[in-house]
This record gives sequence, structure tokens and C-alpha cells, in this order.
Amino acid sequence: MAKVLCIIASPRDESWSSRLADGFLTTYRQLHPQDSIEMLDLFSADIPPFTAPQAAAKYAVLGGQEPRDRAQAAWVEVIRTIEHFKSFDKYVLASPMWNFSIPYRLKQYLDVIVQPGLTFKFVPEQGYVGLVTGRPLLLLLARGGTYGAGNPCETMDFQESYLRAIAGFIGITDIHAVRVENTLMETPEQVEERLQAAIREAGRLAEKFA
Repeated sequence: MAKVLCIIASPRDESWSSRLADGFLTTYRQLHPQDSIEMLDLFSADIPPFTAPQAAAKYAVLGGQEPRDRAQAAWVEVIRTIEHFKSFDKYVLASPMWNFSIPYRLKQYLDVIVQPGLTFKFVPEQGYVGLVTGRPLLLLLARGGTYGAGNPCETMDFQESYLRAIAGFIGITDIHAVRVENTLMETPEQVEERLQAAIREAGRLAEKFA
């Protein structure tokens, strides 16, 4: 039995990315009834802040030291969040594009879990090495425009490019992506057709998402 973490990064009930996740999970549950799926709604989750004490702890760890005092207490919550994240075998991340990038709650979550000694390390002979390995990630993305290769807006995509980069940094290299595009440029009926096509594409990935 595998444990799947499905991260929802939109606050909107009618979110295209969340609906895409619902469609994927419907098929996934049919194909993998033995697996357990936990939903993490980032807009209602208790994500630790990353302020001065947490930053002090991070730099202490980077310097080969143990966090102390307020930094140590703050670091406990960071470790708890990371241990929860690392307890899963597979990841599904549903996110809209906000201002060409990702919602701030998703960025906060990533800023908490990407930490030295916990999700990555530095090896002098190799450089940075990710510690979250051997696990697949499925990105279910919605964006108001089109950002594919050769598109004039291609360089404005800091959503998928960033998510792939940060996942790779912590060791996740088996990454798939399904996108619903042009959600702000077409009629609701046209976007609905795009969504259903994306759900079918995601459904085809569900069988081999392992």
C-alpha cells in the first residue's frame, strides 16, 4: 500500500486545478484502491511561518551548528512539517498560476520544507544533493494563458518551471505534468472541454503513477 499526498494550492472551490485533481483522484482510487490518499489544503492547513527564528535555525544548520533558544523551538515545527511531507510515497500537486508563478501559500509551504540536512544536503564533491528520492510527483496545473514551447509567453512561465526546479533540488526527478490552459482567454464551455481533456490525460497517467 502506498501513501499519496495530494496538495491543493487554490482557495477557490471552482478552481480548475482542484477540479483536475478531483478527476485524477477518481480514476486513481479505482485503479489503486489499496493506496491511502491524504488531502492537504494549503489555504486551511497550519503551515509554520518562516520568520527570523526559523531563518536563524536554517543558517545555524547550514553552518554545521545546532539551533538554539527561540531558533531551536521554531525549528521543531519545521522538522514536524518536513517529516509529514517525507512520510509519503507519491505526491500530487494541484496549483493555479498566480502572477506567472504560484500562490503564496504554496511558496510558504515550499520555503518550510526545503531545508538543509532534511530535504537536501551539500556534498563538496557533488554540490547540492536532494534527499527526497524515489518518489513520483504529478503536477496538475491551471493557467489563464498559454505558455508552451515557442509561445511568446513561454519565458513568463514561473509556475511549472519553478515547481520542476525546486522538486528536482530536493531529489524528486520523476515528474509528470498535466495542464489546463487559456482559462481566462476562452469561454467557460471551451475551458470545460479543455478540463475534461486534461482529466482524461491525467487518468491515463494514473495507472502508471508509481
